[in-house]
Amino acid sequence: MSERRNNLAWSMKDGAASSMMIGLGETYIPAFVLAIGLAETSAGLIVTIPILAGAILQLVAPAAVTALGSHKKWVVGCAVAQSFVFLALAIASITGVLGTVAAFTIAAVYWGCAMAGGSAWNTWISTLIPDRVRIRFLSHRTRWVQAFTMAGFLVAGITLKSAQDIGGHNNENPWILRAFAGLFALAFVARILSAWFLSRQSEPVPIPHNQRQVPVSQLLLRLRRSPDGKLILYLVMAQAATQVAAPYFTPFMLRQMHLDYGTYAALVATAFMARVMSLPLLGRFAERSGANRLLLACGVAMAPMAVMWVFAYQNMPALFGLQILSGLVWGGFELASSLLIFERIAPAERTSVLTTFNLSNAVALVTGSLLGGAIFEAMGQSFQGYLVIFALSSLLRTLTISLLLPAAGNIERPLVQPVRLRKKTNRTRSSISQNWPHQDAG
Repeated sequence: MSERRNNLAWSMKDGAASSMMIGLGETYIPAFVLAIGLAETSAGLIVTIPILAGAILQLVAPAAVTALGSHKKWVVGCAVAQSFVFLALAIASITGVLGTVAAFTIAAVYWGCAMAGGSAWNTWISTLIPDRVRIRFLSHRTRWVQAFTMAGFLVAGITLKSAQDIGGHNNENPWILRAFAGLFALAFVARILSAWFLSRQSEPVPIPHNQRQVPVSQLLLRLRRSPDGKLILYLVMAQAATQVAAPYFTPFMLRQMHLDYGTYAALVATAFMARVMSLPLLGRFAERSGANRLLLACGVAMAPMAVMWVFAYQNMPALFGLQILSGLVWGGFELASSLLIFERIAPAERTSVLTTFNLSNAVALVTGSLLGGAIFEAMGQSFQGYLVIFALSSLLRTLTISLLLPAAGNIERPLVQPVRLRKKTNRTRSSISQNWPHQDAG
């Protein structure tokens, strides 16, 4: 097997292991915060405020990569450091003690490692992907990643449901925290394996030729003038609009709808399954019509997703149908944004620009979540408060469509050039990682 195929095979294994970590661990952090006794608002903000702290931490990435003379070394180090977050959470689960400040600090370290490694990984993996298979390569690894995330999520959901059945549906059930301890321990092992798989890949270009830092002032000037700036501006504003509601779907389902862990896991897994099943179709659409058209279609379609929960929450079949639609739309949105970031940002600037983008994205995320949280608190953490922030999120997403049109660019000519479809081979494929927080609803 050639070195290129070896690299892609190891990349697929890394994707599987890191996705299991996400499914087993990351996606259940809000539920764990509730289980250990913290407030519903904390459960919502645990996936937003720590991301801003993490984004500040990851600003060291460009300098660290330069000092090490290698993107690979930095990425592997970040993966190992990230794994120990789940070891800390497992210990907290066993002791049953975790304060709000400690929870947010642990989450900040998790996201700092994820973002710092992610921006460098995007630059590194681009040197391993042949241009002629780029779109199929990215869409197939994305599908692989989603499948393993869903598998991890279902394993965790079944485990927690079993613990709930054994100890009862009450806040004093000791089996729940024991189950979380086991899940976080497995997430730790999965990330360690992921780091090892990363270390097995080669690095043909440790530092891209003419790699340079892009000053923030220069990037700001691009926001309305250049294709990469217009894309970044739209993604950041769409993030803010989405996060008004996104962090609060988990506490809404668990506390207001009173779903057990089994039903909750089934709803979220439905969205995962829709992503997995739709990605081949979405990838072919991107090949033939362009990733910019895919972004345009999904950007418009995601606008009403949150407010639809206002009308569907009392009808379980409708909710499952909504989750299928959500998986399709978000899968296409994330694939399109990944492809366009890859296409529009020069390799020599990619680590620097993505580091700044991560910080901007995190600021937007926290701004949106704090707005939603403030409205929710002002309405007494009530059922109606959830419905108001869901409706507001959809309204704000609709307003971002004015930025989506210039971000998509010229839809008459795809910005990511279509490649000629070939017969399926056993070639291993990969994908750009995402720093967009996982969307399990709306």
